[in-house]
Amino acid sequence: MELVYSTQNSDFDPEKRYRNPAHFDRPEAGVTHAVVIGDWPKVVDAYEALGVEVSVTKPLISQSVDSGGADIIAGLEQVNDNLRTERAGILRLIEAAEGESTLEHPGDGELPIRLFNALKVIHEGNVSLKGERDNLAGEAESLRAEVARLKAAADQPGDSAEKIAGLKAQLDAAGVQYRANASVESLEKAVADLQKA
Repeated sequence: MELVYSTQNSDFDPEKRYRNPAHFDRPEAGVTHAVVIGDWPKVVDAYEALGVEVSVTKPLISQSVDSGGADIIAGLEQVNDNLRTERAGILRLIEAAEGESTLEHPGDGELPIRLFNALKVIHEGNVSLKGERDNLAGEAESLRAEVARLKAAADQPGDSAEKIAGLKAQLDAAGVQYRANASVESLEKAVADLQKA
């Protein structure tokens, strides 16, 4: 008869007989072949001492016999520590994104580092957009000032129109050419140049 020693809790083959090696105290009678899954030297040695053929295979999940599950617990504690570290890093990044703190590299943890890199790109984009917005605001202010100046020039009182007509008449009489939309200042300069000549 073949007997399988395994700590598995499921996926049993109905054609085979199973025993938990953690409860092994002595070999069973009538066993012609023992299959031992995992590191159970006490089981292997006992059957080999009786001349029974023994096959040893590795378990799907490796665990130490002597540790009594301590390796699994230690592994789970490490996973929990890693998750706590990642959670703390993500929380710091969320606070930075909400404006409660400055954006700083989390140091470790795959997810916090990925989130940091994404937030950094977003932050740099925002800084660039703010710079462009400020430049456009400056240009808009300049344009408003220019429009106000032009509007003030267009709204000149009638005596300026008479002054412009008089200056143009003097330049026409002297045969000096000027632009049709020349400003009062340029016309006054041209007339002043005439008087110097």
